[in-house]
Amino acid sequence: MESVIILALELIGTLAFAVSGAMTGLKKNMDIFGVCILGLTTAVGGGVIRDLILGNTPPATFQDPIYATVAVLTSLVLFLPRVRRLLMWDQALFDLVLFLMDTAGLGIFTVVGIRTAYAHVPQATVFLLVFVGVITGVGGGLLRDMMAGDTPYIFVKHIYASASLVGALLCGLLWHYAGEIPSMLLGGGAVILIRCLSAHFRWNLPRAHD
Repeated sequence: MESVIILALELIGTLAFAVSGAMTGLKKNMDIFGVCILGLTTAVGGGVIRDLILGNTPPATFQDPIYATVAVLTSLVLFLPRVRRLLMWDQALFDLVLFLMDTAGLGIFTVVGIRTAYAHVPQATVFLLVFVGVITGVGGGLLRDMMAGDTPYIFVKHIYASASLVGALLCGLLWHYAGEIPSMLLGGGAVILIRCLSAHFRWNLPRAHD
């Protein structure tokens, strides 16, 4: 049962980040190849970086094609003219969908990263768990923004990496007390809640010009 829940979370996270990446490609007026590559990179990029850090090679993305397949198919669906028109006719709707998908992917992949770290390093320190969780959560979006020619989202928009950091810390600390699934749900939920609150109340970290 736990394996089914984990797979479902990973696929939902993959789909959410693929939507985020593909929508960024659409916003940049990329062709179908560019949109698919951006969707794929956003969906699996964080996991690839995570696996390289943990020495899990080849990365899971290349061992099981289901994640790349979901990401590419999702990107292709978003490129369909009718779907594109539906998403892009209203900027507020576009921004909302992008925010929700990016937030869901961040929360899910942060805690999936921690689970992977535990699986490969049973005696992992909290520092390693949090580091790997945050890298898994923000890595794909970081690569997406760099490839799209934007300042990485994590450096300029609301509370982003900080939300991942809090969720990763919560998940890592609760792991041995609450169990795998509850700690992942609580940690991922914390990331999503902080992101939503920061967007609603316009919370931002101090900036250089403040």
